[in-house]
Formats: sequence, structure tokens, C-alpha cells
Amino acid sequence: MYSARDRVDNEEWLQRIEAGGDRLELGSEARSYASDMFLSHVPDTDRSKRAVAAASLYAGALIAGEERSQSRVAEAMDVTRLSIQQRWKDILEDAGFRPPTW
Repeated sequence: MYSARDRVDNEEWLQRIEAGGDRLELGSEARSYASDMFLSHVPDTDRSKRAVAAASLYAGALIAGEERSQSRVAEAMDVTRLSIQQRWKDILEDAGFRPPTW
């Protein structure tokens, strides 16, 4: 769980998630899930925050039923596909969801 202070401290990253959501034409539900998952997994370094934000956006889109490819999300968030691939399942599981097995 995260606090209101976490939201304030990470406003820049939440805006990046919103901008990525715009580029991917995701709805508010996917963006909300992504923001919540990001705030629940905020890493210490900015370099890691970029990857966690992207993986959170990918996972949020899955939960909301607005699937986008890892490559599209990676491009929208300016990270490598591998950055998303390495993190999204753990983020999804920690949020209480079971990742798809495809």
C-alpha cells in the first residue's frame, strides 16, 4: 500500500504514466490501475522507476482488458521491451492477480 505522500513524491512518474496512456489510447481504468501498481512498487532509483512505470502501465492495460503489446508500451514509455518483460508479472501478482500463461 502507498500513502498520499508517495503520490506527491512521484507526481512526475504518474504524469509519465498518463502520457504513455495517452499515446496508447488507454482508458482511465487502465491508467488508474497502472498508477496504483506503480505507487505500490516505487523503486529507489529513477532509472528503475522508468521500467516499473512502463511495466505497471502494461499490467494496468491487461487488467482493464485493453491489452497492448509489450513493444508498444515500451515505445510509448521510452524503455526496452525487456524492461517490461522482466517486471510485469511480479507487479501483477503483488496486486493480487494471476498473470496469464500465454
